[in-house]
Amino acid sequence: MGLTGLVGRWPLLRQFSEGDALGLGRAVRSKQTEQLRPRTADADRVVKSVCPYCAVGCGQLVYVKDGAVSQIEGDPASPISRGRLCPKGSATKSLVTNPGRELRVKYRRPYGNAWEELSLDEAMEMIAERVIETRRATWQDEDADGNKLNRTMGIASLGGATLDNEENYLIKKLCIGLGIVQVENQARI
Repeated sequence: MGLTGLVGRWPLLRQFSEGDALGLGRAVRSKQTEQLRPRTADADRVVKSVCPYCAVGCGQLVYVKDGAVSQIEGDPASPISRGRLCPKGSATKSLVTNPGRELRVKYRRPYGNAWEELSLDEAMEMIAERVIETRRATWQDEDADGNKLNRTMGIASLGGATLDNEENYLIKKLCIGLGIVQVENQARI
C-alpha cells in the first residue's frame, strides 16, 4: 500500500470522502473491526432463561454451541429487563462455564477436615432424617400455661433472594406443615 492508499485510510479523510462527517459509520471502522463477528453468530440454538441472581427475574438468552453455553445476553423480549442485565447477570456465563464450579454434592462430617462427595439421593436422605429427628426432639405441644403450640423451634428456614412468590408460598406451606414457625427470606434482611 503506497502513501496515497495509507492516507486514504485515515479516518478523518474517510469521514468526508464517504459522507460520514460525524464519524459514526463506516469511516471509523478499521479492517480488523470490519472482520469482527458477534459471539452469538455460531450458536446452534438459543434458549430463553431467567437470571439466577435475584428475584427480579431478568430475561436471558442462552446461546448454545455443540451442547455447551457459548454466550449469555439479556433478552430484549423480556418485559422485566428489556434486554438489560446488571453486572452480576452479565457475568452469568462465568458462573455456568467456570472450571472451578462444583457439580457434585460435597459434605464435611462433624469434626472432619476434608470434603467428601455424596450422591444427591444420599444427601437428600441425610437432610430428611435430620429434619425428622430434630422435629421429634424439639417438638412443643403446648407452653407452660397450657396454650397449644404444635411447633418446633429447632428448625428455621431462610429463603434466598432468587425465590419468586410461588416458591416462597410453597416453602412457607411446607414449613408450617412441619411445625416450623421461624421462616424468613434473605431478600427482606
